[in-house]
Amino acid sequence: MQANYQEYKRQLQKIADVRMAAAVLNWDQETYLPSKAAGIRAQQLSTLSGIAHEMFTEKALGEILLTLIKKNAELSERELSNVKHSLEDYQREQKYPTEWVVRLSQTIAEAYHNWVGARENNDFNQFAPSLAKLVEMKREEAKMLGYKEHPYDALLHLYEPGLTTAEMTRVFDSVKEPLKALLAKIKSQTQVNDDFMREQYDKDKQWEFGLKLLKNIGFDFEAGRQDLSIHPFTTNFAASDVRLTTKVDEEDFNAMTWSCLHEGGHGLYEQGLPEDEYGLPGGEAVSLGIHESQSRLWENMVGRSFTYWKCHYSSLQEQFPEALKRVSLEEFYAAINKVEPSLIRIEADELTYHFHVLIRFEIEKALIEGSLEVAQIPETWNAKYKEYLGVEIPNDVKGCMQDIHWSHGSFGYFPTYSIGSFYAAQFFYYAEQAIPELASQLESGHCATLLGWLRENIHQYGRQYTADQLCQRIGGESLNPAYFLKYAEAKYKAIYHF
Repeated sequence: MQANYQEYKRQLQKIADVRMAAAVLNWDQETYLPSKAAGIRAQQLSTLSGIAHEMFTEKALGEILLTLIKKNAELSERELSNVKHSLEDYQREQKYPTEWVVRLSQTIAEAYHNWVGARENNDFNQFAPSLAKLVEMKREEAKMLGYKEHPYDALLHLYEPGLTTAEMTRVFDSVKEPLKALLAKIKSQTQVNDDFMREQYDKDKQWEFGLKLLKNIGFDFEAGRQDLSIHPFTTNFAASDVRLTTKVDEEDFNAMTWSCLHEGGHGLYEQGLPEDEYGLPGGEAVSLGIHESQSRLWENMVGRSFTYWKCHYSSLQEQFPEALKRVSLEEFYAAINKVEPSLIRIEADELTYHFHVLIRFEIEKALIEGSLEVAQIPETWNAKYKEYLGVEIPNDVKGCMQDIHWSHGSFGYFPTYSIGSFYAAQFFYYAEQAIPELASQLESGHCATLLGWLRENIHQYGRQYTADQLCQRIGGESLNPAYFLKYAEAKYKAIYHF
């Protein structure tokens, strides 16, 4: 039996090698690729995607998996978990024709470059044809995968296994009115001043400070790096090779700092996955909701907390004395937590953020079910931003073309951002109960104990447990957005004095 398991492991790791080679090319595409290389890069990615798919759907691998399942008593708990997840993945991949996989990869590569060009020219029509192809392919994918109630369920499952359109709707319904009420209380108070956040902040000094924060939270630069990209993201090729990207705006300090902490949270999760499980489900993140919980926890529960900046604010003032020398810690803390409806999701505050996600969820759902077509996206987007956030969209770059996700074909991804935020508040509450001295540790710049708690309770398990099982193991209950609402009410009541 162990011989079969070792052969299974060898095959999975070979497939991972091919997939990670494609991932390196994707990372390069979004950071350093010369513009004239777009066409050949699309071909290279398509070829590798096709090879990986063919390897993973070989009959011999399926036979090994079935043999291991039949004799599961001889496997450890982790080994059996790996095999079960791989069999599920194998059976899902069998539903995809290789020709379709290659075509999807080609379409995504072309769509990404069209999105970049469309943003440069502020011309949605330049992006729309390739986006329409992707939407049609995603509708096909939902049919291939199958679903019980809604075609969007099939795509949600790829990112957050078990999540359905109906359940996501219930989650949003549970937070919508409380968030609206909280926003109304904040709006009735005097708005905090954050003008100093948009002074001149030197690019190189911001970069240096961002690296300092990443090192402080525990990101290992011997097992990763950070670069610049149009849209911040994290990717990994192994636990020992994790890549972060960020963006820098010299006239807005917010743009880089919290993207560093956000992507750093993703990176810490990837670095904490067991490398001896490379290529296997045990070496992969359980879901994007859990992944997002790690980024939002470090970005918001830690990075936007008063205790965290008690340690770091003086060094920030030293780095940017002209902009911040007359700004108190209290004023800075209020500014970095300013609540105000805005245009850009990744720059949104913790409260209005979920309306940004809700808008994308509603549009994606409509696109996949066929009640909305790509040509209608800008008008629909603008109307929903007016309805939910009361803001006017000046152009499509700051509107429906701001995110990279649709150019990647990542339909079903956006809801995990809100799910992750709610998990983050819940996990941070559990961490505070387990580490009574956590606040004083963060105040002194010590993040290792919190990181260790996350490693022990979340990172080390990979996909061994579902997201719900992890949550149950840690706190004895499933996802409960009430933790987020309680956290938000307490935090913003103190900032806005209502």
